Amino acid sequence: MNKKYDYLIVGSGLYGSVLAYELTKKNKSVLVLEKRNHIGGNIYTENINGINVHKYGAHIFHTSNEDIWKYVNQFAKFNNFINSPIANYNGELYNLPFNMNTFTRLWHDVITPSDAIKRIEEEKKELKDKTPTNLEEQAISLVGKTIYKKLVKGYTEKQWGKKCIELPAFIIKRLPVRFTFNNNYFNDIYQGIPIGGYTRIIEKMLEKSEVKLNTDYLEKKEYYNSLANKVIYTGGIDEYFGFKLGKLEYRSLEFKMEIL
Repeated sequence: MNKKYDYLIVGSGLYGSVLAYELTKKNKSVLVLEKRNHIGGNIYTENINGINVHKYGAHIFHTSNEDIWKYVNQFAKFNNFINSPIANYNGELYNLPFNMNTFTRLWHDVITPSDAIKRIEEEKKELKDKTPTNLEEQAISLVGKTIYKKLVKGYTEKQWGKKCIELPAFIIKRLPVRFTFNNNYFNDIYQGIPIGGYTRIIEKMLEKSEVKLNTDYLEKKEYYNSLANKVIYTGGIDEYFGFKLGKLEYRSLEFKMEIL
């Protein structure tokens, strides 16, 4: 008995949608199941009062791979947005990722890259020969106490919902530190946000697929599996296995939408 679809794809985020696009280009029949009430997964954008709002947090597309850049540009034109974040610590503003603009603001006697390197090395001394046992020690061993206290600790604890001393060291094996006056968050050659939002890209990718929204694959897994020859699952891996080893402790963000 032939199945109705060649492929069932669970999830309409970027990964699932690219696969659907490539498979339908090869004349494969594709059914996409989406648990939410919209396509696009976490890159979903919604137009509110003329603003393309990233409902699940800002997403800046960036790559140094020319083929990937050409690929996404067939679906949308990109603006020249450069991500240059600012951290607000008790009313003090600092550039991220950590660079010379950050260091000269943190320490008024730091002017040159060698000044910054010397200061950071001094602050790392006490943990130099110690194997870090938690995230706090790991971060201090990488960037020193001042940067950790002002620009790592509060942000990390808020995202993970735990104290830094309760988090394993491996979470923060590296922190980007640049000894140049460059506030660009990414090093990639190609950067930007699609004009018109990400949702339009996903719509184009899914044009030739059948899409069902508000549909939880895991609620009727056996039934949905029977509809297609092959299944591609892009959802939460802990959820797929029924949380039998517990829930994975994903980082989280809480968004509060406000129109000004």
